[in-house]
Amino acid sequence: MRHTDSGPAGAFAVPAGTPAAPLDDPFDVMLVGWSFLSGGLLTAALDLGVFDTLGNGRLGAEELSLRTGLHARAGRDFLDALASLGLLVRRDGRYRNSPGAARHLVTGRPGYVGGFLRMTSELTGAGANGALTGLLRTGSARGQDADGEVPFTRIFHDPGRLRQFLSAMDAFSGAIAPGVSALIDWSACTTFADIGGGRGNLAAHVAAAHPHLRGTVLDRPAMRPFFEELAAERGVAKRLRFAEGDFFEDELPRADVLVLGGVLHDWSDDRRALLLRKAYDAVEDGGTVIVYDNMTDDARERASTLLLSVVMMLQSARARLFAPAECASWMCDAGFTVERTAVLPALTTAVVGRKI
Repeated sequence: MRHTDSGPAGAFAVPAGTPAAPLDDPFDVMLVGWSFLSGGLLTAALDLGVFDTLGNGRLGAEELSLRTGLHARAGRDFLDALASLGLLVRRDGRYRNSPGAARHLVTGRPGYVGGFLRMTSELTGAGANGALTGLLRTGSARGQDADGEVPFTRIFHDPGRLRQFLSAMDAFSGAIAPGVSALIDWSACTTFADIGGGRGNLAAHVAAAHPHLRGTVLDRPAMRPFFEELAAERGVAKRLRFAEGDFFEDELPRADVLVLGGVLHDWSDDRRALLLRKAYDAVEDGGTVIVYDNMTDDARERASTLLLSVVMMLQSARARLFAPAECASWMCDAGFTVERTAVLPALTTAVVGRKI
């Protein structure tokens, strides 16, 4: 997969005079649509006084967050995203202004452009939405109520919007499916289960690639009609079944391979650990768990996934991206032996573990 942000300062930029490469990955297209977010991060940093607070000095994340009012939930991804965009420099856990930020974003300096940035953001409407600054100050998602509910959850009660959402999820899982289908030796398996598998697009791809397999898709009841429609269209209805349930409250289907795709990023660390323990109990002895998800790089230097983490936090009360090393640690704690990590399309990484 082609990533446009190959260096710390190149989030979405292409060198001057270089034609843009064709957009072939679904997240390449999504990142064009979300390019406003890098500007929103800069405006939020100005509003919070990040550059003024640093001045010519260096501060650790905790002290910088304390002085600027950054909430712990989003603060680290926010600061690391600013570093990945070339606005801050992170070294040994401490941050300082980059040369450009020190020259042009600290109030009162001769080259200061922060005021003009704010004005043009307001004139173009780019600064009209305070959801990002609200997240950074309070840790709350956009529209989150006292019970933690967010507007995004309403789509599960609206079949039209749910179909639109599932169509986008199909685009992502369709890009990932060939890699998942080739990730392990499926010939040694007879059954698999996709936990939180939506309408079964990934499962249908795996079943088509390996005709000897039988699979189960576990998800909420609202997904059933969409699953049945897709399974019939793909000709895999006889080998895939749908199980209604809550993967925290109900037992997971037993299988040789359990897939947790795009599930863990929605939950807190303790819920992630619980789900992986349940996966360990459900997978057959000698079986495999595949966790694939949008993940940051371990060094937390890739702008695209740090920005994606902020997007997810804006729309979900608990979501955040995590690094492959974090995922591997949770899997080991659950009892799995981690065998490999693989980079897939759509800003996705897979971590494969075995139940010995």
